[in-house]
Amino acid sequence: MTRALRSGDAPRHPAAAVPRADPWGEDLQLTLYLLYELHYRGFEGVDDAREWDPDLLRLRQAMEARFLDVLRAELPDAPRTVAEAFAPLLVEPVDLSGSLSHHLATAGELWQLREYAALRSLYHLKEADPHAWVIPRLAGQAKASMVAIEYDEFGAGRADRVHARLFADLMDDLGLDRAYGRYLDHAPAPLLATVNLMSLLGLHRALRGALVGHFACVEITSSPGSRRLATAMRRCGAGPAAERFYAEHVEADAVHEQVVRHGVVGGLLADEPTLEADIAFGCAATVLLEDRLAAHLREAWDRGASVLRHPLE
Repeated sequence: MTRALRSGDAPRHPAAAVPRADPWGEDLQLTLYLLYELHYRGFEGVDDAREWDPDLLRLRQAMEARFLDVLRAELPDAPRTVAEAFAPLLVEPVDLSGSLSHHLATAGELWQLREYAALRSLYHLKEADPHAWVIPRLAGQAKASMVAIEYDEFGAGRADRVHARLFADLMDDLGLDRAYGRYLDHAPAPLLATVNLMSLLGLHRALRGALVGHFACVEITSSPGSRRLATAMRRCGAGPAAERFYAEHVEADAVHEQVVRHGVVGGLLADEPTLEADIAFGCAATVLLEDRLAAHLREAWDRGASVLRHPLE
């Protein structure tokens, strides 16, 4: 794929390659990530016009269909209503043993925090960008509430408060390279899938309901998770900027939770009630992928092994 992007040629692959590809595997997830990145900042040495290259779009469409098929197959009993989808997220579980943020807060080590930040940088250095695509597809209260939340995400008019900038400062504290996309080659497929889901939902108007469901799920679960991650950064001596990033999300996302539930989701349901099942699916798919990622990280870390494809410098 990288050769095709740089040369300007059409991607070459056997006709049966995509239908037979492992939808959870690195080949499909990495290729999707590269194709989606053309809609963000692109790549040095790749013509910007390739964002709308018909051959690349056909390949992306086939891979997206493969990805969506497996998500729906994994969620045959997914909730069909907003109330059913979000109810479990509004109550803090009694047993947090399976929580990745709980593990990092109580037993995580600095090297694990560095790996976690390197992986999450693939989203957090473009935080809120995938969700911004839904704004022109909303109307009324849903649009107004979505813009209000995004305004906060993008720093409320201050470049030094943009959440992506705050995460870059976190990376400085952890001795990581803050360059955009720097750790793409380090990321395993379960991490790539979490970011690809946002891009997939954001780029398709037909999936606007699922994108709102994803966004709401993230905002609802962010505050308690961020509180635990701030504790982890403080306990491991990661640095003030590292702790500040998550502390910022504790307060901001507690407010955002109310706005997204009542303004964005409620507003969209008032305008387009037929999208309720899509909103619920977006939430369920987000939980599924985050749970898969957490299990992948814990399995490696419990063995004392790195989760990265390549070691950090």
